[in-house]
Amino acid sequence: MTKNDSWRLWLVAAVALVFSSLCMAQPQDEEDKSELWFSVDSLNAGLGEAPKVVKRSTPREAIRSFLELTKQEDFGAAAHILNLSELEPAEQRKRGGTLAMQLAEVLRRGEWLEVSSLPGRQDAANEHPADKRPHAGKPRRNIKLASLTAQGEAYDIRLGRYRVGDQEPVWLVMPDSVSSVPLLYEKYGPSFLESYIPQPLKKSFGLLKIWEWIAIPLVLVAVGLTGWWIYRLVGLIKRFLPAGAPSIFASQIRMPVALIVMSLVTQALLDYVVSFSAVVTTSFRVLLIAILAWGAGTIAIRLVDTVMLRMTRRLMGQIDDTKHKDDRKLLTTLYALRRLIILVTVTAVSVYVLSQIQLFETLGMSLLASASVLTVLVGIAGQAVLGNILSSFQLSLAKSIRIGDLVMFEGQWCHVEGIFYTFIRLRSWNERRVIVPVTYFVSKPFENLSVKNAKEYRSLEMSVHLSADIQCLREKFMEYAQEEDNVIEHHKLCCYVTGQTDMAQTFICYLMTSDPFAGWVAEMNIRERMMAFIRDHHPEWWPREVMVVSREDVARGEARTEPDDRHR
Repeated sequence: MTKNDSWRLWLVAAVALVFSSLCMAQPQDEEDKSELWFSVDSLNAGLGEAPKVVKRSTPREAIRSFLELTKQEDFGAAAHILNLSELEPAEQRKRGGTLAMQLAEVLRRGEWLEVSSLPGRQDAANEHPADKRPHAGKPRRNIKLASLTAQGEAYDIRLGRYRVGDQEPVWLVMPDSVSSVPLLYEKYGPSFLESYIPQPLKKSFGLLKIWEWIAIPLVLVAVGLTGWWIYRLVGLIKRFLPAGAPSIFASQIRMPVALIVMSLVTQALLDYVVSFSAVVTTSFRVLLIAILAWGAGTIAIRLVDTVMLRMTRRLMGQIDDTKHKDDRKLLTTLYALRRLIILVTVTAVSVYVLSQIQLFETLGMSLLASASVLTVLVGIAGQAVLGNILSSFQLSLAKSIRIGDLVMFEGQWCHVEGIFYTFIRLRSWNERRVIVPVTYFVSKPFENLSVKNAKEYRSLEMSVHLSADIQCLREKFMEYAQEEDNVIEHHKLCCYVTGQTDMAQTFICYLMTSDPFAGWVAEMNIRERMMAFIRDHHPEWWPREVMVVSREDVARGEARTEPDDRHR
């Protein structure tokens, strides 16, 4: 092959590549344009030319124009914002205004619609390309306006972008959405009572109509009276229940039951009696769901508390370390189970409320974009609370303390009365209640005097004169100790001299007691009797200082003090 032939081959290849690129580019451009709108042959031929007051170039402009026209009751002009292609031209002229009126009522009552949140561009692209939401910065030819349910099925109200020939594309309510308007109007349309409302009261005043401003307080008063009667009724039923756990449970659920009934009555009024605007209905719906979930969760927790109270009274009575350790271990496990039930209940209620009010769908990806910031803030703010909750579960699982255990905490004898999420309640020896945060309690050393059993080895220390008969005192200690009911294991009683000075000697007596407080009482009793014995029978055994006075000292007016074991 010659050099000229090579150049010719390269030239042919280059030309072929250019032509193939041009051929491929044309379909791609056509494909890109097809994604910007729906191409149709005609739009609403039965309605004629759209009036100039009808604005349809952007989604925001279309819905704003639709709501304004329906507010002025110009339903014929508003029908031009609906795609009535599924209807015959004659049907379009006949039903267009009715469908526009029905859709306006559905949008006003069904879902709180924020027109300002709709795209303001002709291609419906998001105006903030840096946003991480889906379709951010990308043109769209249809968007969802609202999502409503009727007869157990979900129906979307969507806007679509349509173009006829070379005309400017416009935004209209899509045919599928228009076909579902009559069904949605049956559920979200005016109630039968509204037909009796005078026409002047149906005029708008701010966000609501005049009759709504009047009806809302009346509905709230009626619901409040219903709740008050339910509260009184539960209190009346409580009087006929037997004393104990049933009456306690009834008294604790009066308010939750009243609130649940109030929310159910309000929901029934909204569904079958009166239909308010979406701003009111949405607010009521969120509030009613929260009240129902809270009431059900509270009743469940109160039931658990009542069962625990009944078991506590039957098994233990007064909570202290004199009860069997298995009973105290069972009660501790029940408290841990109660905290677990509360945690599961709160989580379930929160998930249910969020799913019902569709919080994530409402806020969209903006909430997810800020999730990391919220996580950090909640973590910092709730660090102490979370630490206490985890520590309480640690104590309950490890069983380092149990309900009823006697502990020595910061120099005080205390019985453990309860282990809660964030704190521990201690009952001190003088019947005071000491509330200690769980993390603070576990971070400090403490003595659990009831780990195995409550018995304690105690010591009684006394100082007597060097001339005192220790064997006599030892025998008296043995006698007095054996007469005390709380002194156990008498074979461990002992008494020894442990030190001496120039004037006295120190002896210590040891005794085993059934529990710390009883041991303290026994120690005090024995000490009093030992002191009385020495005072009544051998007063000379008390330690003393002897003053020695000589004639010379008297002459000089001086005296000296020295230890002596004789009376002078």
